[in-house]
Amino acid sequence: MNLKDILNNYKETLKHIYDEQEISATFKIVFEAVSGLKKSEFTFQQEADVTGEDAIEYNRILQRLAYSEPLQYILAEAYFYGLKFLVNQNVLIPRPETEELVELALNTNTLKKENCNILDIGTGSGCIAVTLKHHLKNANVSALDVNPAALEVAIQNAHVNQTKINFIEADIRNYHTEQRFDMIISNPPYVTDRERSTMDKNVTDFEPHLALFVADDNPLEFYIAIADFAIKTLTNKGSLLLEINANYGKETAEMLESKDFKDIQILKDMQGKERFITARKIT
Repeated sequence: MNLKDILNNYKETLKHIYDEQEISATFKIVFEAVSGLKKSEFTFQQEADVTGEDAIEYNRILQRLAYSEPLQYILAEAYFYGLKFLVNQNVLIPRPETEELVELALNTNTLKKENCNILDIGTGSGCIAVTLKHHLKNANVSALDVNPAALEVAIQNAHVNQTKINFIEADIRNYHTEQRFDMIISNPPYVTDRERSTMDKNVTDFEPHLALFVADDNPLEFYIAIADFAIKTLTNKGSLLLEINANYGKETAEMLESKDFKDIQILKDMQGKERFITARKIT
């Protein structure tokens, strides 16, 4: 059996889940992980025979993919903003939209000051906090999460990416501190229970519900808690950056306005959906 045969087996087995282009792209990532070669070398290796442990590994991965398990969990890694992150089912898989949130943060005037203080709320894998610290060497970055298992992953990612982060195990709904921050950034749970049925199985069956879902009757629960915390702990002209549910942009903006935030902006992601809100505390 050669690589082309294995690829054809992937296409046949996974055709009810993914389209052919997705399967081919996925297989090249698997090829890189199993063979240790670069994806670009696949074309020149596809006639090569695959035997022994490699053949077993290709099949093991295929069986897990066939149950809709995300490849990132199978390989225990994901890439975010050019950095590699360890992931498991205790943390969300980092997404391209959240890369856009980080891009917004890095272009904010707030972070141009020396030794700025940043807090990432609901850090999960630590992708936001670690990426910001990687690009802002002099920043003081803290990262908070209620889930100790998620924090274990984030701590590993800080170590792997050689970044120093202050990790905090706490629930933002009842967390208090005397520390002040120049920026608070968050991608909190925002998918309502009624939206769950519209989501792919590879998300609902494998990614942590604690980090995804909120009750239908309280969709802004975490945004309200973050806003209440931020209005007390942001410095003058400090920035609040949030990834949001596109269905609740107006309501989130109105809530922030009611709590005396200024310069509130709803921003769209690359797909044209209202995905981010930025605001400032001005005293």
